[in-house]
Amino acid sequence: MSAAQDQLEIKFRLIDGTDIGPKSFSVATSVATLKENILAQWPKEKDNGPRTVKDVKLISAGRILENNRTVAECRSPLCDIPGGVTTMHVVVQPPAQEKEKKASDDMKQNKCLCVIL
Repeated sequence: MSAAQDQLEIKFRLIDGTDIGPKSFSVATSVATLKENILAQWPKEKDNGPRTVKDVKLISAGRILENNRTVAECRSPLCDIPGGVTTMHVVVQPPAQEKEKKASDDMKQNKCLCVIL
């Protein structure tokens, strides 16, 4: 492989339509490393930013990318345009603790008691 084929230009599209990047990554880069890069470059003025890598989901060509996979393993032959930029969509999920706490609060509010005499 040539050096140009070992690198891939990737930009990350956020939910509001703004982008992070594009930036060049090696095809051997893991998805977890891409997520760490997103955390480091996340715009400070945006609310509800991710706190950890687990809060971020990357979607490319309609597939959610797994942390242990490399960029080369996740590339879609349909999306590869020589010299082009690959767009990956970023979805931020709230931490699981907040979801669980909200669910438990909802259960407390919707409590119904029946008494049979």
